Amino acid sequence: MFGRRRKDIARGERVHLFAPSRDVAGDYLAMTQSSKEYHRPWVFPAIDARRYRLYLDRVAKSRTMGFFIGRNEDDRLIGVVNINDIVMGGFRSGSLGYYADMELAGQGYMGEGLALVLDHAFTMLDLNRLESNIQPANAASIALVRKIGFRKEGFSPKFLKIDDIWRDHERWAILSEEWLATSGQA
Repeated sequence: MFGRRRKDIARGERVHLFAPSRDVAGDYLAMTQSSKEYHRPWVFPAIDARRYRLYLDRVAKSRTMGFFIGRNEDDRLIGVVNINDIVMGGFRSGSLGYYADMELAGQGYMGEGLALVLDHAFTMLDLNRLESNIQPANAASIALVRKIGFRKEGFSPKFLKIDDIWRDHERWAILSEEWLATSGQA
């Protein structure tokens, strides 16, 4: 079911990162369709072929970088991390969005995958800061970013419109120097 992917962007102990592409549409749609209720009301990823093509278009043509997380043992697609709204120049920042296969939630795969994305963002892309805006009731997502070193910076009422509802978010962030010091890459 899970065939060998394109060239890895990064490889960790249990997971690897690879770029979103048309050839993994079936795996992506199977993961998002089976996990859609798990993600609501936090995120509404593409669950049909048309929306997946729009996602690939956005990654190809905008200030978004997409990373798919594959499990090393069987190459199974287990999660997605996007760095959205990348701004370079004096800002060098981006905003993270992520979601996982609900069957594998809580097993540490997303934490390892997100760490690989942070390594890439702060070393290869030379970003200075990453932010993750999370709805306050999304305890699993808050635990994930807290565990890998993000700090809470504040609260933003009605920050983002999701499913036609303006939703409050907490702002969590990490700086390059913080990540590189704790990840042993400084």
